[in-house]
Parts: sequence; structure tokens; C-alpha cells
Amino acid sequence: MKLLSIVSALLVSYSSYVQAVDKKDLTGTWSSKSNQVFTGPGFYDPVDELIIEPSLPGISYSFTEDGHWEMATYLVSGNPKDPTCPSAAITFQHGSYDLLDNGTLILNPIAVDGRQLVSDPCNDNGVSTYNRYNQTINFHHFYTQLDDYHGMYKLQLFQFDESPLQPLYLAYRPPMMLPTETLNPTEAATSDNAKPTGKQKRSLRDTVRRNLENRHRTNAVKSKPKSILNSDLVWYLSAGMIGVGSVVFLSS
Repeated sequence: MKLLSIVSALLVSYSSYVQAVDKKDLTGTWSSKSNQVFTGPGFYDPVDELIIEPSLPGISYSFTEDGHWEMATYLVSGNPKDPTCPSAAITFQHGSYDLLDNGTLILNPIAVDGRQLVSDPCNDNGVSTYNRYNQTINFHHFYTQLDDYHGMYKLQLFQFDESPLQPLYLAYRPPMMLPTETLNPTEAATSDNAKPTGKQKRSLRDTVRRNLENRHRTNAVKSKPKSILNSDLVWYLSAGMIGVGSVVFLSS
């Protein structure tokens, strides 16, 4: 009976904690430990519909407070039969999300905008496959916290089966993202199932081009470690100690 009470208390506490997390906690661009994969124009060029391969594998998610999201992933899978033949998939998606009262996070993609580049060099004769990609993503729950070890804010997402995704760390706030509307509308589908006019297409194309041209002038601010002992401080302290030591040595 006592054990049941403890379990019930923990479940209530857990439920309250999950529900306390809101869209403000999600806001920003989050990237995995490789710190080489980020959402935004540096990953996908919607004007020419090109995926730009990052230097290292990793994943990145961005969220806005008003309910939009973007995903950039570069995943490499080993081949146990032939270690020299790894396969890779680079994926872009974006759309709107729903945050339920129980903490579940549902990412609804804009179906016509998703893209995936798949490479399987030992089976595709060196020709990668580039396709449209559309998959709704369900995260059972998530939490954010300040990671004391890395000195950065961490986002921990749990997949639909409650298995944890690799931790993501805050890279930019506000988030670094492409425009949140449909980027590549087709004749048959848009984000609101309405046929876009020529003027709307030109306006969107101009917006995307300006976004790409201003990629180095974004208002997104790169997140810095919150720990006191960050790399910049250590560098300045080291330089100062070397300088003081040199003066003492020369004056002795």
C-alpha cells in the first residue's frame, strides 16, 4: 500500500512537471552534440530545392512560440556486412506543431515541402535518391533544463515509444529558420489546400531569396555556455597569467 502511494505521488509529480512545460521552453534552434547540423538556409535551399550536406552527421529542431517547427537531420547508418558501405539520409521538414495537455508534442509537416536525400553507395551505383518526404512526428513528452556539464540549455525529446532521442542543445534564440509558410507549392496542394496565385509565388520566392541573402545577418543569436568556466574565460585567464609571469620573470 505504501509503495502504491509513492508511485501515485511520483506519477502526479511527473504529470504536473510535463504539463508545466510550454511553448516558451521549446522556442529556439536546438542541435545535437556534433554542433554541425542546424535548421535554416544553411541546410536547405528552397529556391533551387537543394539540400546542403553538413560536415558531420547530426540533428536539429527549431520551434517558434506561435506553433511552427523545422527539422534538419543527417543520419549515417553502418553496414554490418560491409563496414565500407555505410548508408546516409539527409532530411528536411517543417510545419506546425501541437502541444497537448499531457506533454505530447505532435509535429505536423507541410506535405509538399519535405525533402530527403538518401545515399547507399554500394547499392545505388553512386547515384543518390532525392525524393519528397512527408512524415508526422510524435514525441511522447519532452523537457528542457540547464545542463551543468555543458553549461548549455538542453532539450530532451522522447519518441512515441518513450525512448529518448539524443540530447539537443540550444544553439540560437530566436530560432534560425526558413519562412514558415509553404515553400514549394504544387498545383494540387498548398499548406491550406488553395491554389497559389502567380503573385503569391513571386512574393514567396522573393522572401526566400532575401532569407538566403541575409543568412549571415539573421536576428538569431547564438547561444553561449552558461557555465562560469567557459572557453573564452579560460583563454583570457591563461593569457593574463602568462603575461604576469613574463613581467615577473623579466623584472627578477
